[in-house]
Amino acid sequence: MNKKYAAMIAASLAAVTLITGCGGTGSTDKKDAAKDQKTLILGTEATFPPFESVENDKIVGFDIDLMQAICDKLGYKMEIKNIGFDALIPALRSGQIDVIAAGMDATPDRRKQVDFTDVYYHGGYVIVVKKDNTTITGYDSIAGKTVGAQVGAKAGEIAADHGAVLKQFDTNSQGWMELEAGTVDAISIDMAVAQDYINHGGADKIKIVGEPVTSRGVAMAVSKDKPELLKQINDTLTEFKKDGTYNKIYKKWFGEEPKNQN
Repeated sequence: MNKKYAAMIAASLAAVTLITGCGGTGSTDKKDAAKDQKTLILGTEATFPPFESVENDKIVGFDIDLMQAICDKLGYKMEIKNIGFDALIPALRSGQIDVIAAGMDATPDRRKQVDFTDVYYHGGYVIVVKKDNTTITGYDSIAGKTVGAQVGAKAGEIAADHGAVLKQFDTNSQGWMELEAGTVDAISIDMAVAQDYINHGGADKIKIVGEPVTSRGVAMAVSKDKPELLKQINDTLTEFKKDGTYNKIYKKWFGEEPKNQN
């Protein structure tokens, strides 16, 4: 396992709360203004790069930069809470956080519990195996195989729908570790996350097989009790897609201009 992901495992063992300011400081007026800023608490699960991960004790990623830009535009101070993926919606519904940005699909079941913003990322899920595996060639060949996925993730549902014996992990970091150890036959995961792992030291250990299942529709989640916040975020996302802010952030984390992300 490469150093980046080993560090992520260590970081995910404890809850991480980081605060990022959404405005400059320096003058007394600015300090006074900062005191009056409203705080927006963002919930995420930071073992899902390039969407979110922990680097040098700081949570970074596509979701984080995008949400930070939204906070800057709306005048919020952003606080980040790093918690388990399956605990994000309960935390939102109980008022512990204000927004979820965690590479989360806006599925029909989740929409019953929370409201979602407009979709801001489309992608696909893929099967990942060890480099020397020649028996699994994609989703069409995982029936009866032990396939790992993060608990609560859509990737696990897709694997189970294809007949896999599903093994769920608290974090994606744990999944990579178990795949390399051979305790699962394959991993079902977002294609961009798999490619990020390969690009950061995993190329000699794992490979993506088969065609992706392109059902991704990632959105931020807010409480059903906060329609005004939902509108604020949606309006800002629309503006960012028009003025180039979204494209700039997307290219930083995915290495290319976005395609069909409207």
